[in-house]
Amino acid sequence: MLYSVADGDYDKWTKPQFERFIIGFVIMLIMGFISIDFWRACSPFVYFFSIILLFCVLFFGDYGGGAKRWLELGTFRFQPSEIMKVGLIMFLSIYYDWLKPSNTSKLFWVIIPFFLILLPAALIIPQPDLGTGTIIIMIGFTMMFAAGVHYLYFIIIIFFIPALLTLIFFSRGTNWQLVTDYQFSRIDTFMNPGKDPLGDGYQITQSKIALGSGGFEGKGFMQGSQSQLDFLPYKHTDFIFTSIAEEFGFFGGVGLLLIYSIIIIFCIYSSFKNKNRFGSLLTIGLSTIFFSYFFVNIAAVTGMAPVTGVPLPLISYGGSAMLVVLGIFGLIQSAHVHRLIKRE
Repeated sequence: MLYSVADGDYDKWTKPQFERFIIGFVIMLIMGFISIDFWRACSPFVYFFSIILLFCVLFFGDYGGGAKRWLELGTFRFQPSEIMKVGLIMFLSIYYDWLKPSNTSKLFWVIIPFFLILLPAALIIPQPDLGTGTIIIMIGFTMMFAAGVHYLYFIIIIFFIPALLTLIFFSRGTNWQLVTDYQFSRIDTFMNPGKDPLGDGYQITQSKIALGSGGFEGKGFMQGSQSQLDFLPYKHTDFIFTSIAEEFGFFGGVGLLLIYSIIIIFCIYSSFKNKNRFGSLLTIGLSTIFFSYFFVNIAAVTGMAPVTGVPLPLISYGGSAMLVVLGIFGLIQSAHVHRLIKRE
């Protein structure tokens, strides 16, 4: 697809992406064979190191697209919030591996992971990055649910969500506005993209045109009009799923979702078969991150959610995103390889 949207130019996006994939694949294999006990020992360090990086973003972060989310080390530019997702999962996994099952739903032991989840979210949302902050919270709560926290806690949280959303919208234009104008603009575009089809609504409008024009069978490889004629913005990154649907149609889009689903099913199966509680929870958490990537991306480009800039895993152009996903797969492989090693 990168070759296609580059109009047959191999060197533009395909070659560097393929080179990054080879490097990431080797890293994945190496991580997969490293003992799960090593990753358990690293978990607290990864979490707190990620917290430090998020603080560094506040003071030394690099701007891009109207947000301060990146750190630059020479020519290398990365987003610490992506590392934070993995660090949070690793730390919650070791926390619930250490905690006695009888204490899982006691209030004191519920407050601790609640704080561990809200701390990074509070650092990420003001960047501004409401999408990633929300994903961090959802991933954390998924981990708590998988660890066995009583469902009543989640029912209480669900009841608070409408009140929070109401408060956010009522704060608009006041001195205590809870989210930025930039974030409200994205919400407005999601609610009514036709209001400004040549401005804020241009991306999603062109995306829907491309999706619809693909039909069931698609227009054919390198035959997509919206992507080939550059009507579709970010066709090689955020909106590459739209290019797939335009050229390969409904069947191509569903086929990709089927591949993603098979990966998720494998992760769930591996988690259930894992005799190591840390490895089991780690697999569930990391597969949730992977699910959030493709779910949020596809929901955004099809108009079912606000556009958040989340890449399509292993397909969108970008080195750091690909390395994070392959690193996640490496940790899942490590948990799977050592699934029969029960920790006393």
